[in-house]
Amino acid sequence: MKYALLLMGHAGDAECGADEGPDPRAFMAFDQEINEAGIVVGGFALEGPETAVRVSTTTAGAMVTSGPFAESGEFVGGSYVIEVADVDEAIAWAKKSPGAALGHIEIRPIADY
Repeated sequence: MKYALLLMGHAGDAECGADEGPDPRAFMAFDQEINEAGIVVGGFALEGPETAVRVSTTTAGAMVTSGPFAESGEFVGGSYVIEVADVDEAIAWAKKSPGAALGHIEIRPIADY
């Protein structure tokens, strides 16, 4: 089954590589490990939330807002799409991610339609 591992952060958390945050080398090591396991079928890394643009529409028209978005403070930093046997295996991989140290990893099954 395919799962998306969404690497979630919070705008108030330490920047990656800061004294309080995970070392960028830990992310690179995790990336190498998960790719060498042969389960990655896709994914991406995103620029910081300050580069985001949000578009929403209402009956009055479209509204375009530039980030970061203080309302939630939460953002997606990137993702992996993995193909594993079950959600327990996806959880095991998420636990290994350095992104789980300050943020969290949201696991979502990929819809098959």
